[in-house]
Amino acid sequence: MEQKLAIITGADGGMGTEITRAVALAGYRVVMACLDMQRASAKQQMLVRETGNPSIEVEKIDLASLASVADFANRMLQRGERIGLLMNNAGTMETARKVTEDGLERTVSVNYVGPYLLTRKLVPLMGEGSRIVNMVSCTYAIGRLDFPDFFLRGKKGSFWRIPIYSNTKLALTLFTIDLSNRLKDKGIVVNAADPGIVSTDIITMHMWFDPLTDILFRPFIRSPRQGAATAISLLLDEEGGKRTGTLNVSCHPKRLTDKYLHHIQMDELWNRTEAVVRKWL
Repeated sequence: MEQKLAIITGADGGMGTEITRAVALAGYRVVMACLDMQRASAKQQMLVRETGNPSIEVEKIDLASLASVADFANRMLQRGERIGLLMNNAGTMETARKVTEDGLERTVSVNYVGPYLLTRKLVPLMGEGSRIVNMVSCTYAIGRLDFPDFFLRGKKGSFWRIPIYSNTKLALTLFTIDLSNRLKDKGIVVNAADPGIVSTDIITMHMWFDPLTDILFRPFIRSPRQGAATAISLLLDEEGGKRTGTLNVSCHPKRLTDKYLHHIQMDELWNRTEAVVRKWL
């Protein structure tokens, strides 16, 4: 039987490694889509040894560059292999305002616009039974979308990383819901995973309040393996393939209110994002 293909962004990170391990053990051919090729190659060799699955490869992608995202997607399209799983796992929380070559605030590009473009371009390789999982965050609940500032600055006013991060996770959550409705007739399921507060490279100590935050939240911080569990269940468990358009926490769906299921900015978000990525589609 032909192995199905799984694509995992940020597969060399803490949760990404755990997700890759689980998917490889399930017998998938895996493409680790990563920015740091040296680190990713080391993780790939480790995972091949640990899982006994030789069909794990590394491909470069930079989600802060729409040209890089499009190039990666085009390579996958040229291969023409059916994609069973797409895991949009990579993320960032910038500690200072950075603008990408596309004129996007970097956190917005890596956490939302890059995954949006990647997913849109890879959908033609998916079909009945394919699964898309987006890694979101509980911070979506404090996110807001100020257009057009969202794309250019992440938010209105001066830079502050947590609100911008939250805004990107709200956008990714709304994209999950919207895309699930658009792909339902194709039998493609789209869900979001909230990993909780996880000890990964995204947690840094660059601001004066970070040590205090670390002390307050340390009792609630999960290991990468614990954080990855919800995404893994959505990718591999039978139940995970039976629902679409859901936000999931601790391996269970969380009820979303109409505020999110029918968000007043959902259509505007889709249309504005389409305008940003149009040249790459």
